[in-house]
Amino acid sequence: MQRDDRKPYRRSGSGLTAITEFGPIASLARKARELDALDRALRQTLPSPLREQVRFANLKDGRLVFLAPSPALAARLRLLQTQILSTARAVGTYASSVTVKVAPQPPTEIVPDRSKPLSPAAASHLRAAAASTTDPELRELFLELASIAEISDS
Repeated sequence: MQRDDRKPYRRSGSGLTAITEFGPIASLARKARELDALDRALRQTLPSPLREQVRFANLKDGRLVFLAPSPALAARLRLLQTQILSTARAVGTYASSVTVKVAPQPPTEIVPDRSKPLSPAAASHLRAAAASTTDPELRELFLELASIAEISDS
């Protein structure tokens, strides 16, 4: 029987490598960081109600592209084009125009109300289920649920 003196392969380095360090993903992450920084710089100079409602979307071919939730806000943003372009130049970004597209805000997620009380009929069915089962643990759970319905009725 031969003895295997080879050492197991161990990767050099310290732990996992972030996915943002790989080719196309790295350039995409870098572009996203740059656009986020530009977004913060540009929106910071806008008046308060407009600042929270519009979104900076992209910088493409010397155009700063913004998204506004309504035509009225888009018009207000277009009036500030000179201010936006001077701010962009101040932070080192070349842009010759501002484009504003009307795009409604994505709907906010509506979380359903899960705290609806059990009806007296449901409590009655739970007590009947508890009486008909032979499993003591399941019977206890049914009765506990039924007691919650009784408490919420009072």
